[in-house]
Amino acid sequence: MTNLPEPKPSSALQSAEHYAGALAMVAAATLLGLAVAPRWGTSPVDMLYLPAVLAAAVLWGLGPALTAGIAAALAYNFFFTEPVHTFRITRMTDLFTVVILFLVAAVTSRLAAGMRNHARLAASHAARNATIAGFAGRLLSCRGEKEIAVTACAEMRRLFHCNTMLMAGLPGPEVIAADPAENHPTPSDIAAAVFTIQMGQPAGRGSSQLQPAEWLFHPVRSGSGVVAAFGLARDDGMPPVAEDQSPLLSSLLDQMALALERARLESGTRGFAAIRDRDRVRASLLSSIAQDMTPRLTAIGEAVRQLKRAGVGDKQQISNIASETGRLDRYVTNLLDMGPEPDEQPIEAGDITIDLVQRSIVRSGEPVHLTPKEFAVLAELAKHRGRVLTHQHLLRVVWGPAQERQIEYLRVAIRSLRQKLERDSSQPALILNEPAVGYRLSD
Repeated sequence: MTNLPEPKPSSALQSAEHYAGALAMVAAATLLGLAVAPRWGTSPVDMLYLPAVLAAAVLWGLGPALTAGIAAALAYNFFFTEPVHTFRITRMTDLFTVVILFLVAAVTSRLAAGMRNHARLAASHAARNATIAGFAGRLLSCRGEKEIAVTACAEMRRLFHCNTMLMAGLPGPEVIAADPAENHPTPSDIAAAVFTIQMGQPAGRGSSQLQPAEWLFHPVRSGSGVVAAFGLARDDGMPPVAEDQSPLLSSLLDQMALALERARLESGTRGFAAIRDRDRVRASLLSSIAQDMTPRLTAIGEAVRQLKRAGVGDKQQISNIASETGRLDRYVTNLLDMGPEPDEQPIEAGDITIDLVQRSIVRSGEPVHLTPKEFAVLAELAKHRGRVLTHQHLLRVVWGPAQERQIEYLRVAIRSLRQKLERDSSQPALILNEPAVGYRLSD
């Protein structure tokens, strides 16, 4: 396997800098307090430490903030409470001030650190969603299973800084794509991939199954089952994906499964169209042959009848000829009845025409442009016309298993469809809502 650049971990030096920065801000607040105390007394000094504690919490998190709070309480005690330059407290008011300062510092640092963590989590989610969207967009532009596999392996290698491989097929899975391309699975790796495809569970190094393998394989699962096994491996033998990156990996695998399923469905559609065209040509050819043979068989039959009336020739041979001629005539009649199979008829719903084969929508004779998601929702409703489809079903089919709870995605698509297709979107008559259940296309 090819050597890869190692991601840079957070260093202890950087953490030490955060704590040093927190102490430096407390020191600055202390110096400012020493300048303020001779003129205004020590009463306003304790408030000077709060900005330092809050800044440490916002910039560096809970640990540095608590350190700043403890340092602020000690500094206030040492420099501004009698007796000064000691940690002894003789007045109850000074003790109360130190305790309150520490408690306020602890609470505010906790709140500020929580806000920081929430902001970091939101940024992480936004980055993950952007990564998933970019990954899905790249796969959407691919044509065919091979191109999808190559693109997916390259993108996964870039995101996780490890070697990648996609295998599919049973009983002996084959490598569809790998990055770097010179990577080849060992027998243990092949066994792990087979286990993953058959059982739908991770297998290989770092898992509980088939650990001797060099690769860790994850199932690529679609609605019809596991369609492939995606392998990841690092040259140093370490886990290829950190635990906090597992949700991202799962979402990317779902997008990969959707892309592979789409490619296979498109391939099947093209194959079906080719078979249909071939059958149409065959039926036309047979019908043409039958039309050519009909007058000749008619002439043979008339000749046989004339021979029978004339009473000449071998009667047995004439009878055999008549029998075979009648049999051929029945075959030709059947051939004439054959014709090309009719194309799948578009679905009519009011003044809306839905052509699932040509992927076109017409309203009152005018074409309507739909986004891919909008068409996928409408097509699924049209396939099950009159039947209520649940929110989860539509989300799973159109957006993937990982988005089954994102009902807002579906509502946005339905709202847009109604605006484009309904006469009055506020009173829909085409796409009907079944409260708390789902939607159906009217009969």
